[in-house]
Amino acid sequence: MKTSAETEFRAFVVSSWPRMLRTARLLTGHHHDAEDLVQAALAKAYVKWERIQRTEDPDAYVWRIMINANVDRLRRMRAREWLTNRFPETAAPDRTDGLAQRSAIAEALDRLPAKQRAVIVLRYLEDHSETEVARLLGTRVGTVRSHTARALRKLRAEPGITGAGAGLAAAPAGGRTSEELHP
Repeated sequence: MKTSAETEFRAFVVSSWPRMLRTARLLTGHHHDAEDLVQAALAKAYVKWERIQRTEDPDAYVWRIMINANVDRLRRMRAREWLTNRFPETAAPDRTDGLAQRSAIAEALDRLPAKQRAVIVLRYLEDHSETEVARLLGTRVGTVRSHTARALRKLRAEPGITGAGAGLAAAPAGGRTSEELHP
């Protein structure tokens, strides 16, 4: 890679890393998996960086690489049993309601299929429009809407999402309600 392209790639990584890591954390459900996902996406982008620079929106191109890498990761990890480091919830009330609510939302997102999770994360947590989400996922706006509707229907059925997290489950399919999602 040429020196100027490498310098521009480094600048891109520095400016995009926090947002990419946040999105990857929401997609994977685990901090370490998120770091691995972002690193894998950036490694693929590095190899193609000179071509990516010439695209209309390099940021969207790299986001698409990351989303595809996550889908590939999920295909490889299919297992009949899921090991967990979380203990079953106790009946006693917890003083950390905000943390419990965030945990419930994260667990509910973990149970969604990869495409539906990607749509919810990009649409409501990253605050992208339906058109932007469709472009990032390489699909049509109608597909984004149907994935959103299905995902919200599943989230509404989740018993652990109440209070501030109910904003996610009560969100209209076309509305932007990111402020309701961040307690």
